[in-house]
Amino acid sequence: MTLFIDSLPSPIGMLSLAADETGLRYIRFEQERHPVRIADDCLPAPERFTEVRAQLQAYFAGELTRFDLPLNPLGTPFQLRVWQALRAIDYGRTESYGELARRIGDAKATRAVGAANGRNPLPIVIPCHRVIGNDGSLTGFGGGIERKRFLLELEGGERQAGLFGA
Repeated sequence: MTLFIDSLPSPIGMLSLAADETGLRYIRFEQERHPVRIADDCLPAPERFTEVRAQLQAYFAGELTRFDLPLNPLGTPFQLRVWQALRAIDYGRTESYGELARRIGDAKATRAVGAANGRNPLPIVIPCHRVIGNDGSLTGFGGGIERKRFLLELEGGERQAGLFGA
């Protein structure tokens, strides 16, 4: 399957985009905790990313609160379930790892939910940045805590008062 690539400058740095014929596969940050190696035979195809670019730009401008894009993230069945659940966290809201585990039906899977969240190949669009520690603290984010903080501040979320202290 052919993988198409493009890039997009954003307020949180350059984003690398990858898609196949089915949908968006990856959004990568310049530096991240779990980098994904994209095959060398990818084809630059900016024309395939017109809608992705438009929606990401509208999001960063504060004009878009829900993405409507064809997605094709690759993962285990559990990861796909977690990533689908992430999409249900509304713009401007946050949820703890424990709450997310309970919502997917396995309250004991908090660590597994955290691991799946950390492997999310489509950050921003699948809003893993909206997941916080059980105590309301900012915790891991593949793109770094400062990017997570930026995204949450952009969205002006419901629990933000307790998030950005010391």
